[in-house]
Amino acid sequence: MDGWRRDILHCIGGTPLVALRRIVPRNGATILLKREDGNPTGSMKDRMALAMIEAAEADGRLAPGGSVVEYTGGSTGVSLSLVCAVKGYPLHIVTSDAFAREKRDHMQILGARLHLVPSDGGRMTAQLTRDMVDAARAITARTGAFWTDQLRNTDQLAAYHAMADEIWDQAGGRIDGFVQSVGTAASLRGVGDGLRRHDRRIRIVAVEPAESPVLSGGPPGAHKIDGVGAGFVVPLWRTDAADRVERVSTDEAMAMALRLAREEGLFAGTSTGANVIAALRLAEQSQPRATIVTVMCDTGMKYLDTFRSEAAAG
Repeated sequence: MDGWRRDILHCIGGTPLVALRRIVPRNGATILLKREDGNPTGSMKDRMALAMIEAAEADGRLAPGGSVVEYTGGSTGVSLSLVCAVKGYPLHIVTSDAFAREKRDHMQILGARLHLVPSDGGRMTAQLTRDMVDAARAITARTGAFWTDQLRNTDQLAAYHAMADEIWDQAGGRIDGFVQSVGTAASLRGVGDGLRRHDRRIRIVAVEPAESPVLSGGPPGAHKIDGVGAGFVVPLWRTDAADRVERVSTDEAMAMALRLAREEGLFAGTSTGANVIAALRLAEQSQPRATIVTVMCDTGMKYLDTFRSEAAAG
């Protein structure tokens, strides 16, 4: 087609790769940010939501007239709400008050039915994740809906392989490292594996909350970095998916997210702040001409209440 897309789903992907200009490593290495806020809902999760639904349609797990269920901290839910709205599937979302209100509002506006699970003081914990999974399982049993089950669903990996190819082409094949925070581990695995298909020497770094460092052998804990750090080793995680795991605290992630807005004009969430912290660490351990790629996972517009409070405090 010339100049237009058939529907909003055809606007997913093809996001830009931009260099940081003021928040840079001391040794002169380059950090490139894959701007996934350019997707229709402002999140990289649009890619995986479409991949999971289309794979289920293709093999009959999701039939015409069927419905969908998922548990989510928000961005996956918003993305599924978009895809299901366009395709006409009723959607049940299990979520919690621990996650940004803006995401819950967005899901409802797109037509999803929300089922709220209470949190421990608004914090993300392993128990909250398990409670949400149990609630999704119960809704599936009651309604017969197709459960996308993002913690276990490998259909999403193909979407991130495609994202890796975009990054490789945009960077002109000059990539020394890739950094990504871990929620389900699908984006880290999918993009990491995709980049390694081009060059096995690329270093892959996983990022997790310092308050809940289970991937690096620490104890589970509570944190406030949206969408990452489930509090247990997630099923899609593989120890060979990353060369190492970096721990970043909620306070560090929030401070960097605010710096990105004020110094680079890039308004992103706390998971992006954590990514940039870890990317700086990797860059400063690399050669001065190194190129490190990380991900702007979503737009900060999803977290306005959170940032408003932080800005007032600062």
